[in-house]
Amino acid sequence: MKSFAGVAAATLLLEVLVVLLSIPVVENLGSGLATWQGVLVGVVALAMLVTCAFLRRPWGLWVAAGLQLVLIACWVAAPALGVLGLVFGVVWAALLWMRFDVARRMAQGTLPSQQSTEDSADSAG
Repeated sequence: MKSFAGVAAATLLLEVLVVLLSIPVVENLGSGLATWQGVLVGVVALAMLVTCAFLRRPWGLWVAAGLQLVLIACWVAAPALGVLGLVFGVVWAALLWMRFDVARRMAQGTLPSQQSTEDSADSAG
């Protein structure tokens, strides 16, 4: 499960890039980047970047999931951020479901890497 932190960090970094790429959209739809909407984009992107450092902690994934809720709540201030929050919320829900499924299969011992080589030799011959 340690490798999942890398997947989560990569997803969060991709999200930071997409949020930063939304700056021109926020600038054109809002009243410019000098306003609180522009500052909001920067603060959310910075919070996501800082969260990457804490994904190996037990609470790190919950902080990343909470940031998705914050991004969805930003719909009120900047609809572009709300849309990004919905899209990445679905991505994070899928990632967390996959993590839960792998943990469940690991506990049951049904992952392919947990199968002994004798079992696969018996089924082949």
